[in-house]
Amino acid sequence: MLSRLPRLGQSIRVRHPDITLIPLTRLYSGTRVRQSKVSPISNGQSSTNANQSIATKQRLYMLDPYSPGSPFFLPNGTRIINKLIKFMKLQQSKQDFTEVITPLIFKKDLWEISGHWQNYKEDMFKVESNDKSKLLEEELNDIYGLKPMNCPGHCLVFGRFVRSYRELPIRLSDWSSLHRNEASGALTGLTRVRRFHQDDGHIFCTRGQIGEEIAKTLKLIKICYGVFGFDKYRMVLSTRPSEKYMGKLEEWDLAEKQLAGVLDDTVGSKKWSINEGDGAFYGPKIDITLTDKFGKEHQVATIQLDFQLPQRFDLKYQSENDTLETPIMIHRAILGSVERFMAMLIDHYEGKWPFWLSPRQAVVIPINSSHVEYAEKLQLKLSNESHDFENATKLSDEHFYVDVDSRNETVGFRTKDAIAKGYNYIIMVGDKEMESNKLAIRSRNDRKVEQLTAEEVLAKFRQLEETYQ
Repeated sequence: MLSRLPRLGQSIRVRHPDITLIPLTRLYSGTRVRQSKVSPISNGQSSTNANQSIATKQRLYMLDPYSPGSPFFLPNGTRIINKLIKFMKLQQSKQDFTEVITPLIFKKDLWEISGHWQNYKEDMFKVESNDKSKLLEEELNDIYGLKPMNCPGHCLVFGRFVRSYRELPIRLSDWSSLHRNEASGALTGLTRVRRFHQDDGHIFCTRGQIGEEIAKTLKLIKICYGVFGFDKYRMVLSTRPSEKYMGKLEEWDLAEKQLAGVLDDTVGSKKWSINEGDGAFYGPKIDITLTDKFGKEHQVATIQLDFQLPQRFDLKYQSENDTLETPIMIHRAILGSVERFMAMLIDHYEGKWPFWLSPRQAVVIPINSSHVEYAEKLQLKLSNESHDFENATKLSDEHFYVDVDSRNETVGFRTKDAIAKGYNYIIMVGDKEMESNKLAIRSRNDRKVEQLTAEEVLAKFRQLEETYQ
């Protein structure tokens, strides 16, 4: 079956008569793989194996050679991803981000304006359009690039309208999928992929607003990471690359000085370090790294200060003095790659998801076959699933992931299986529960059984979600 895969360097024909996907570079066994300058304590192989073992048992995601480096999220994994995205959208709205959706592919001309074609081309996928409607020979094969990041598209959004200083800062967020042409030998589970999503955001602001915006972002990182129990993370200031970079040295020096100043004021001079030469080609950045249980560091959040792209796209806003000024652009992501962050959570929780994030929140176990119908009605009530097919479901309806295990197995076997599968709560129903309208409920971590009504169970579930437990 694998013989049907394309050979190295061969065009990948997608199901559209006018589009062909072609990697921009051929990758050989000796191709250099870009790596962080931070040396891991271990090679990370144990972490990868542990993650994939949990993912397989819980059916979170799968990988397939027909799309290397592009995870398929299965229903349970999709539940977690969707909850992470919902969580971050709520946090971003609190900081006045507005969400946009931008195209997946752009003409090469755009990438030349942004500088990606000159400085990042080897990490991009090329898309060729065979548009037969073109009359000019030089336009017969327009070249496009799959976007590796959202910043150029957000520059187009900002530049489309006349902007005033009164509007700034303008904060845009985007959840579009991104593609980067990682070497095949570097692809690793969820931590190193070719297709991914991130809580990508760009802030267009004045020079005087830089410090406050970066400080707000650092505070949001602390709040969000605290929810997941990530109280210890490392901050590094990545400075100008020695070779591929855009702009004047004095602009880089100023940007690096501003980031260092915000770090000193926000977290203190002893709580961050410098990673020389690892900045983006358009500006320095603050990178946040988490360490997994096997000692390997993974970059997650990032804050990047950019003087270059607004100049290259000729972005302007009307100042208080009626002059046209160029805004500053701050790139930021709190989770970073959602796929990589999920890998860190698998490692952190070891598959024992907190209730609010769990894909399997509760299971109802009927004692015998005479209790199955009652268990199924209870499942509908607790999960808030609607079987009203005549009317639209309310947008505000809450939903919990509750299953029924009515297999012809002993209660003990099904209880152990539920714990092994990671259900947060196990609810048993029999004659006693049907008569009293109270449910026997226990957590996976405690044998203590509580007797609660269905309404009390729902109240418990709501409280756990609201407090991120």
